[in-house]
Amino acid sequence: MSGPLIIPWKGVTPRIASDAFIAPNAVIIGDVEIGSKASIWFSCVLRADVNSIRVGARSNIQDGTVVHCDGPYHDGKGYPTIIGDDVLVGHMVMVHGAILENHAFVGMKACLLNGTVVEGDAMVAAGAMVTGKRIRKGQLWAGSPAKFMRELSEEDIADMRKGPERYVANGQAYREQLG
Repeated sequence: MSGPLIIPWKGVTPRIASDAFIAPNAVIIGDVEIGSKASIWFSCVLRADVNSIRVGARSNIQDGTVVHCDGPYHDGKGYPTIIGDDVLVGHMVMVHGAILENHAFVGMKACLLNGTVVEGDAMVAAGAMVTGKRIRKGQLWAGSPAKFMRELSEEDIADMRKGPERYVANGQAYREQLG
């Protein structure tokens, strides 16, 4: 089985922690940095050709997700994509020029666009579209366009924090299985 497609762009090669799991058919391009024990799952594309992408330690980017960034076309500085530590990004998510702080949670098929910030211990529901909003700590946002739905309970937050732990274990198992 061949490995992931790692493509340098304009002299910048992706930097990937030696203990991260990168699925064999993932594509990682340009100014991307992936932290320790992070996992990038099957059919993901992380393309940092016009700005940077950072994925923190123990974060997971699940199957079919696209992560991009935006160059300085609109405001002179652009929008990097920054994904902190212990972040869970569900299947088939689109993250474009957004910031996901440590312990953020993004549900399946959500779309986060330029300037969006998801604070730690906040949740974006499956299928939500967030357009440049700040999702505050302890909040759940849902819908398209996304809007505030409710405050998360302590139990909700505790459950959210378990997800990255499970993905670290699963990613490490895949590393061993796939060699």
